[in-house]
Amino acid sequence: MPTVRFKNASIQCDAGDNLRKVLLRSKTSVYNGIARAVNCRGMGICGMCTVRLRGSASWPSRYETAILSMVPGATRLGLRLACLCTVHGDLSVEKFSGTWGTGPEMRQFGRKRTSSEVPTQQH
Repeated sequence: MPTVRFKNASIQCDAGDNLRKVLLRSKTSVYNGIARAVNCRGMGICGMCTVRLRGSASWPSRYETAILSMVPGATRLGLRLACLCTVHGDLSVEKFSGTWGTGPEMRQFGRKRTSSEVPTQQH
């Protein structure tokens, strides 16, 4: 039986279980803020259940890759959609802040600053 680790919880599940369903069954939300109320309920179309995975899960499908390409920063950060992931073995799940789980702490990762973000000198 695989173990899914998420937010200081260890959750037992069967190999082949859907990651989103595993997390919701254990009463741990994979959604942030307003996304808890406004999401696609696991249909794979909103991109709000993005997570970073370490461990054994299904490969991303072409469909998942296409949806993630529309979520700001998701592809660059290596995020996955929990609703489209199948647990294959032990898995560590990380969720970032923000509606799409690509919060401010992650937006700076690997990105050049724009001119409006460069600090100006005060004289």
